[in-house]
Amino acid sequence: MAGKENQTTRPKRATKVGVVVSDKMDKTVVVRVERRIFHDTYGKVIKRTSRFKAHDESNQCGVGDKVLIIETRPLSRSKNWAVKKVIEKAR
Repeated sequence: MAGKENQTTRPKRATKVGVVVSDKMDKTVVVRVERRIFHDTYGKVIKRTSRFKAHDESNQCGVGDKVLIIETRPLSRSKNWAVKKVIEKAR
């Protein structure tokens, strides 16, 4: 096996940091992720937001919490992300 790469290593999964905007579902939270892009025509930096449904196994997240989400296998029709950790709890 000398010289062969390890076949069990996975590629790095995508991660995003966002704010929980809804926790009304069981074991699911909606996370708003904000990114800044440069607008070519206007020459300004503008904000774009995306919403992701993320799996929250222990229902630990609340509205306003800042969380790190990680890409997973499809868990439902619209849920492909899971909460990795809560970075900051809401006040």
